Amino acid sequence: MQHAQWPVDRLFFGRDDAETDFSSGLLRRGFQPTHAYEAALTGRKSLVIGRKGSGKSAICAYLAEGGYPGRTALITPDDAAGDVIRRFELQGLTADTAKSLIWRYIFAVHAARYVTDHARLVHGGLRTPAPVRALRNFLDANDEAGDAKLTERLRRGARRLQSASLSLKAFGVEAAASAEGAAREDFSEGTRAARQLDTLEAGGRAAFAALDCAGTHEPLLILVDRLEQVWRLDSESHALVTGLLLAAKYATGSYQRAVRCVLFVRADIYDSLNFADGDKFRSDEVHIQWTPAALKDLALTRARISLDSPLDHEQLWGFVFPSAIRGESTSDYLARRSLARPRDAIQFLTLCRDTAELRGHSTVHESDVLEATEQFSRWKLSDLAKEYNVGFPFLRSVFALFENSGYEVRRQELEERFERIREALLESHPSYSEQLTPQAIVEALFGIGFLGVRRGDGVVHAGDSPLPVQAYENELHVHPCFRPALNCRTRRGGNTPSGPGEDADGRVSVGHTDFLRGVTTTDAAFGVSRAARLLDELRGSCERILRQFERSALPTELQYEMSGPVHAVLGHATLLRDTVGTADTGRATLHVSSGVSLFRVLGRQIADQGFPDDPVRLRLDDEARALDRVLGGALGGGVGSGSSG
Repeated sequence: MQHAQWPVDRLFFGRDDAETDFSSGLLRRGFQPTHAYEAALTGRKSLVIGRKGSGKSAICAYLAEGGYPGRTALITPDDAAGDVIRRFELQGLTADTAKSLIWRYIFAVHAARYVTDHARLVHGGLRTPAPVRALRNFLDANDEAGDAKLTERLRRGARRLQSASLSLKAFGVEAAASAEGAAREDFSEGTRAARQLDTLEAGGRAAFAALDCAGTHEPLLILVDRLEQVWRLDSESHALVTGLLLAAKYATGSYQRAVRCVLFVRADIYDSLNFADGDKFRSDEVHIQWTPAALKDLALTRARISLDSPLDHEQLWGFVFPSAIRGESTSDYLARRSLARPRDAIQFLTLCRDTAELRGHSTVHESDVLEATEQFSRWKLSDLAKEYNVGFPFLRSVFALFENSGYEVRRQELEERFERIREALLESHPSYSEQLTPQAIVEALFGIGFLGVRRGDGVVHAGDSPLPVQAYENELHVHPCFRPALNCRTRRGGNTPSGPGEDADGRVSVGHTDFLRGVTTTDAAFGVSRAARLLDELRGSCERILRQFERSALPTELQYEMSGPVHAVLGHATLLRDTVGTADTGRATLHVSSGVSLFRVLGRQIADQGFPDDPVRLRLDDEARALDRVLGGALGGGVGSGSSG
């Protein structure tokens, strides 16, 4: 067999991101069906969960671009769209519920556009049923008939839901003439918005029922992906995602067989959610897990396509790539130096290929793989810090504790190293003071896949067992993926000789040849201190009250007089938040208590001025009650943050 049959300059494993990978044609031609894909395709599961790079967006892109036999609607919020949703609130509703309504509005518009198009294209020879005509008139009256960016739809929907000004004449319902008139009819923004949305959704259901064809074709499939683009470690982001979950479940049930929703959520985001109905989603979940065999097949499929050759595993790992690296099978070598997810596999394989081409090799040589290993390790260490920067912003400083030492670390030794930098970390990250302990650091590093722990005869990583690292477990191991970047060349550092079965670079020989033997890590994130959380809750309350003032019908002079003290509280809380630490919990508690008292005083003053039922006064009362619960320990359970991390 001649190596020239598979020249390296034609070898291509794909792009890093699903969108580019799909447009290049490789994902379309070489898509690897998985259990998660089949579950989403058939409707058995509606919540696809996976770590960054695990293939969530690949599944979504494939479904959206023809993998699903019916109509799809792809929703990928960007920063602007996320900002609209985070700022959306309705007086009288928790943040979770309010944000579920804006998501439901988006789903309802997509459903309405789909059913009206379907009636025209498929049922065009028949008289259009009255419910379908009504729905079409609704879209025209509310400027939703044409194509528009998600941000534009969100802004229109948010404005009209908050002011109860959706045009519902098509359904025989007159919208309130103004926010002031609506307030006289019903005192709650949330109730008014929910009623209008119920009317729209009922109109959509009536249109589907009138066509009576849902059982003859696939339902509309609404796909929501790339939520990490709008994710922040704050209560409003939690509410944004929780509201999406609630809305998707509601829409799927409300439209029955006519509409389905599938959400693609990163594991660390999903695991951080904490809301009352969380247990109702267990049967909807499917977690992406890649087996060694599946990743091996992925590499082979892409090599076959790019080389236009029906090569087999033996040829890929014996001719295109060398059969062994330093005496270890190449598949095993790659396995232990990467994590079990497609993006890592594609990047490592591509880097080996690129190195070979730069060196003028016709196939990948052992020296190419060794050089690529060093660069790949540096990439992955940097990527890990970026991946968890939101919840764990000081990873780079912690990684330095392992540099130029052995890859095996005893717990006491790590604690001693950590104590040397703890004060510096506290100074630069005071909000995390309660979590900056040796045990918390070990748990976090284990959770993100950086560290493994010795259990019995082997080293276990987070994905190998549901059991987290225990306080009594003493022997910790840096994952082989990150050892070259940190110069962890020997087991115990210095001149400590390697143990049996190891070579000079700390490689532990294994007795099997699994390809990309991986760990499915359990994502982790640090929380901020209680003082910081208290101040964040207070700032959120102030911002929501001020936004309520902006859309208020109160006299301008009264608005100015009442909003001034809220601005002052917000400014003080922001200054205190920037320097808060563990010792500031008392100051933060006092500041929040003062804010509660102020909100109640302002509410009474607005009522005394003749506006007892104004949404601003009701919002002040809502926020005061929510902050009272926060002070009592129910953090994240109030109006502004119905979910928490």
